[in-house]
Amino acid sequence: MRWPWQYAARTNTCSQPRLLPSATAGISFEAVYTIRWRPHRRSPSTVEETVRAHVHSAALRTAAHLEAADLAAAQDAVNAALPNRHRNPHYRLIDARATLCLPAAAQDILLQRQADEHRIRRLRFLKTHLYDHPDLVVLDRLERHSPQELGDDYVAELQRLARLITSCDRWWTPLMQQWEQLGQGFTDTEKQQQAMLALLDALKTLNGGGLLTGTDAPDSALPLTMERRAHP
Repeated sequence: MRWPWQYAARTNTCSQPRLLPSATAGISFEAVYTIRWRPHRRSPSTVEETVRAHVHSAALRTAAHLEAADLAAAQDAVNAALPNRHRNPHYRLIDARATLCLPAAAQDILLQRQADEHRIRRLRFLKTHLYDHPDLVVLDRLERHSPQELGDDYVAELQRLARLITSCDRWWTPLMQQWEQLGQGFTDTEKQQQAMLALLDALKTLNGGGLLTGTDAPDSALPLTMERRAHP
């Protein structure tokens, strides 16, 4: 309802989108405002720009705390923060709405960042689990191929690798852990290798002159660094 002495309400839609910097570094939203407002008598000629600046200022404060990845949630948050039923000596704001979008360049940047973050998370997951459970490497190879695609030689190699990993877990992992603790006292790589060999000799002596016997500990289970040092 409008009193006879009141001006009619006006509806303005921005002809050009306005940029709203987001909480995502280097990415800004593009906002198009639809504003309903009513000028007062004796309002200055610049009152329309004042209305737009007031709405845009409120959107700026809110958008600065929003991530660009969830555009719909950001638009809802901005609209919830826009002033409605606002009174001013020169105008009355009836309603304001914003439609947000992302520029094409910002969308490309966001997609690339999301892909990079997903890859980093996957690499960290693989590093953690493959380091703790290297036998998962064998299972991964088997899962990626159907049995018909794997040749006999390849399957035999995977079986050999699985046995090697099992023997390493049983024999060499505890040894390597002890060696790492022992090597922390040396800053020189050569001395660390000598400490490793000294530990190996001590274990052989305690075991009656031999450390690895039987099929549970094949010669191929020797770490490469030790193998090279023990057999120059």
